[in-house]
Amino acid sequence: MNVKYRLILSGLLLFFAVSCGKYQKLLKSTDNDLKYTKAMAYYEQGDYYRALQLFDQLIPIVRGTEKAELMHYYYANSHYEQGDYVLASYYFKRFARNFPSSTYAEEASFMSAYCKYKESPSYSLDQTPTFEAINELQLFVNQYPESQKVARCNQLIDELRNKLEEKEYRIARMYFRMQEYKAAIVSYENVLKDFPGTKYREQILFDIFRSYVFYAQRSIPDKQAERFSGARDAYITFITTFPDSKMIREAQNLHKTIPSV
Repeated sequence: MNVKYRLILSGLLLFFAVSCGKYQKLLKSTDNDLKYTKAMAYYEQGDYYRALQLFDQLIPIVRGTEKAELMHYYYANSHYEQGDYVLASYYFKRFARNFPSSTYAEEASFMSAYCKYKESPSYSLDQTPTFEAINELQLFVNQYPESQKVARCNQLIDELRNKLEEKEYRIARMYFRMQEYKAAIVSYENVLKDFPGTKYREQILFDIFRSYVFYAQRSIPDKQAERFSGARDAYITFITTFPDSKMIREAQNLHKTIPSV
């Protein structure tokens, strides 16, 4: 490293050391007016970490004053900006409850629900947060039916429901591939019941038919007649619903293996 860059690096390190020293001194200060001014400045500059530390000290002090409302909103939003959606959702919800007449109340209610949306994991993981997010978004729609954010909420709800649909469908497919045909039939039928407009409807009806056939073929003789009857019904449902399906030929060939009544 040449002398020029060493000098630049040394200057930066010195600057940060002095800056950190001043900030630590500010945290220990008893000048709450200065802390408030600096906290708001840090927030406006996007330095949410430093702003939060000062807000933590100031919130008990400003309780009941005209400064409380804005600081509580900034406090919640600082958590959001730092990616801490669990705490952000909690503090946004608390803000909306404590300051229902605030101009920020609607925004805080939405953000509380939106943070829940942000917590929703991949469809392959536990979907408890997804159900919570849907409920929170629907609560916002019910509370603010005229809000401009209703369309956005409905969009987010649809996205979350698609994730739930994907999970249920993948579970059903897993049962089918594992040759657990009874479980596959139940799971596929649950997808159709829970998501009647599913994009997988064609594949699901085809797989239900196949599952009935394979399930019947592997059953004891006393159970086969009943299960082959279910296969015939599933076949009719599939070919009448999707008469032009690319899987019709395969379905027809499989249907020929079903013993006649």
